[in-house]
Amino acid sequence: MTTSHPGPRADTDGSRRGEEHAVDAEVFRSAFRRHPAGVVVITADAGSGPVGFTASSLVSVSLQPPLIAFTITTGASSWPTIGSVESLVVNFLAAGQASIARCFAQLGADRFSEPTRWSRLPTGEPVLDEAPGHLRVVVENRWPVGDHRLVVACVVDHAGRSDYEPLIYHDGGYTTVDRGHGGDASLQRRSSASEDLELPGPDADGSRA
Repeated sequence: MTTSHPGPRADTDGSRRGEEHAVDAEVFRSAFRRHPAGVVVITADAGSGPVGFTASSLVSVSLQPPLIAFTITTGASSWPTIGSVESLVVNFLAAGQASIARCFAQLGADRFSEPTRWSRLPTGEPVLDEAPGHLRVVVENRWPVGDHRLVVACVVDHAGRSDYEPLIYHDGGYTTVDRGHGGDASLQRRSSASEDLELPGPDADGSRA
């Protein structure tokens, strides 16, 4: 069962800012274009079929207990399912899988049709067969934050390998890390992000710029 833990009340109406004004959306978007973030696909099924969306808002929150968090807008096609399920799957993406990220970020796309390869875990959640790793998580809380919901979940299972380079979103495109001969990592552009997104970012249902 999904549990709810009391915590500090979110300042969703901006009342604590006083006379200060928030930057506009374009300034905010521009600032975060230079901030690299890992790309995942979050999948779930509330009983009416699988849903999934590309996200770059995933963060680790706590080690004890092992908690993760991500955001999703309530206007997203995946929100009714994400807002009601008790568990879901975070599918990590590797370099070279930008096509999967674009598929799950396209407005109106049939994201689970060919060429998407997917199956179900023994517990019923949809999982991407080509993902190099995944987390199965149980939802702990969903908090309203601005025009999004912040979803916090506990990791209850993990599977996958560690010998892959991650897919990264940076400056409007998908990239990965190039470690070079000296072992120092740098970003290497691979492909541009899709233009047909539900939101400006790679997140079909998230918040990236």
